[in-house]
Amino acid sequence: MKYDFDRVIDRRNTNSLKFDFACEFGKPEDALPLWVADMDFQAPIEVINALKETADHGIFGYSGHKEDYLQALHKWFRERFAWDFADETLVKAPGVVFAIANAVRACTQEGDSVLIQQPVYYPFAGVVRDNNRKLVINSLVRNGDSRNDISKNDTAQASVVDNDYSVDFAAFERQIVEEQVRLFILCSPHNPIGRVWSAEELRRMGEICLRHNVLIISDEIHADFVYRGNKHTIFPSLAPELAEITILCTAPSKTFNLAGLQVANIFISNSSLRQKFETEINRSGYSLLSVMGLRACQAAYEYGADWLDQLLDYLQGNLLWLEQFVRDEIPQITLIRPQGTYLVWLDFRRFMPDDNQRRKFMLDEAKIWLDDGPMFGTEGSGYERINIACPRSVLEQAMHQLKRAMENVSSHDLPLC
Repeated sequence: MKYDFDRVIDRRNTNSLKFDFACEFGKPEDALPLWVADMDFQAPIEVINALKETADHGIFGYSGHKEDYLQALHKWFRERFAWDFADETLVKAPGVVFAIANAVRACTQEGDSVLIQQPVYYPFAGVVRDNNRKLVINSLVRNGDSRNDISKNDTAQASVVDNDYSVDFAAFERQIVEEQVRLFILCSPHNPIGRVWSAEELRRMGEICLRHNVLIISDEIHADFVYRGNKHTIFPSLAPELAEITILCTAPSKTFNLAGLQVANIFISNSSLRQKFETEINRSGYSLLSVMGLRACQAAYEYGADWLDQLLDYLQGNLLWLEQFVRDEIPQITLIRPQGTYLVWLDFRRFMPDDNQRRKFMLDEAKIWLDDGPMFGTEGSGYERINIACPRSVLEQAMHQLKRAMENVSSHDLPLC
């Protein structure tokens, strides 16, 4: 079956966070939204049909999972990642952020240090601070990039660059020791920078954590979105000893656009750690998932492989189009080529480095709504994150609006870096 990802579906007036809450977020209603990380594509038809069958049955009582649910997960992870799990290691949760928050409480005490790598998905910092833990930031390094050398007149800076972000392993270990870190939250693939960590990079981080008795939460919600030439490694697949210190967070929500159905699959090999995590889940009062979420997850993993493969090809095309447009039409911006995710990290520092000025420009002049880089930490200052999981025509409209707005800004209106 050929899927039509070019089809524009009107999401307005559906209580869509992305399209219907501009006023509530203080944004102009006419700004084209390419911010929050859900897609503008319908889920696979098999998922829709499974939900229709459940709706037609008309009874929505308490529900659990059976062997067929587990087999769908086994098949998916074996075929896509050459990894498998023992059934007893699975703990279901309504979402990955919910799971991370409960894992923070399960693995640490108030006042304990938790390490994250910014710029990173902003709820990481939120769940650490909100649970009265100490936030430790191991800043990712963009190789060859000196923020003091960025200039709007720097014509040597390429407009599209390979993803050169890396981990400062020396600082990573030093901070763990000096700050007495108890827990590390890993983002893999990384959001927003789009890095797909190599097995060697993951292993080095894991070995450092092993040496210093640091537990790991591995958020792998974007694992299914990896571009050609890259390979995602399930973190606990690296070694049994790493699996023993890891809480692996997965979900079909990004992959199949199911975020609103509230289902995630968490895998914890260590029985003691799993018991602590389950205790926190029970304390939260949320023990059973929605029947709709369970049905959608199973159908997606059973029947969604062809849909996803076609989607990945489409997203690769969107990315190639965007790269060419940046090169040819707006070379003042630098696109950091993602290795995974459907999110693209754009460097605006040569064009408009001031975050407040750029935020106003994007919304009021370009009329597009992206995610501001500083949301992901101070390391994101000067950047914007754009969601390319939309029909090509929508992406083209957004970028042409940006180009026209940039052309309307005269050179003397731009601040010096």
